[in-house]
Amino acid sequence: MAEITAQMVKELRERTGAGIKECKDILEQTNGDFEKAIEELRKRGLRVSDKVAGREAKEGRIEVYIHHGARVAAMVELNCETDFVARTDDFIQLARDIAMQVAAMNPRYVRVEDVPESEIGASGLSPEQFYREQVLLKQVFIKDSSQTIEEKIQAAIAKIRENIVVRRFIRYEIGG
Repeated sequence: MAEITAQMVKELRERTGAGIKECKDILEQTNGDFEKAIEELRKRGLRVSDKVAGREAKEGRIEVYIHHGARVAAMVELNCETDFVARTDDFIQLARDIAMQVAAMNPRYVRVEDVPESEIGASGLSPEQFYREQVLLKQVFIKDSSQTIEEKIQAAIAKIRENIVVRRFIRYEIGG
């Protein structure tokens, strides 16, 4: 069994945002294998997000991102359960990242359930490809191509332990 050092725990914590004790425990379980530890933390995050998914998210914030040159802007309403969480740095950064994603990738829908069936057929794309291009939660995160926006939100839910929901967004572009 590999010795788990404080540096290893610190590095896993920085990469995943998980708690110190959780990082130490998972590294011990995976015998120091970072990739297995990250995957297991992701699975645990999914379980946490399933537990809190039914809770009402009435608080939150509206975040605005204006791209350099002021030709593209996006506004996102990101909700959580408490005002306390809405004011944390992690939640604010998540809202900023999602607003930047909207400005950069120009999604048309928040979630798969919002897409009319007729639109998928008219696009000529497979449903999976259409969702990756047009549904915010299914898009690959522009700052980290190893995860989707949905996975980024689930990781935040696992860390914060509150339900987080993208309620709506709007994107403006000069001449658009």
